[in-house]
Amino acid sequence: MKKILTRDLILYFNALYPYKNKNIKMLKDKKANTVTIGIGGNIGDVMKRFKLLFKMLSSDARFCIKKTSPILKNPPFGYLDQDDFLNAIVVLKTDLSPIACLNAFQRYEYRFKRTRSFQDAPRTLDIDIIFYNSLSLNTKRLILPHKGYKKRQSVLIPLDFVL
Repeated sequence: MKKILTRDLILYFNALYPYKNKNIKMLKDKKANTVTIGIGGNIGDVMKRFKLLFKMLSSDARFCIKKTSPILKNPPFGYLDQDDFLNAIVVLKTDLSPIACLNAFQRYEYRFKRTRSFQDAPRTLDIDIIFYNSLSLNTKRLILPHKGYKKRQSVLIPLDFVL
């Protein structure tokens, strides 16, 4: 199903986006931390990549998917001479620390051939940690909550579906 919000913003719904784990009560006891990530991409078959990422995260014992948002198609920001992006939010439970999560997500990006040629460049897969519990953190490698998330429709619209 597709729902048009504006001429430039479209929400897509499928079997995995949005998703809500039916065993939610058991999740609270198994993993200590809640991590909210934003996923995005605009190179190649991003929908297929999101489905594969869901399956990979589901089979990764370090994470338990709590819920996901629908997928938002939206125009790029920053560097504008590129294709539209697909973005979604995934809420996970984990026992990993924030930096261990960052390392794991960067390995997933690498597996999906993410390159970092310049800021706001086109990408196969981008994974950003938006929230880690209610932690505030400001280090060279990681800022929590994610810097600028409040200004990005690509985060705020999908986030409304999981909060």
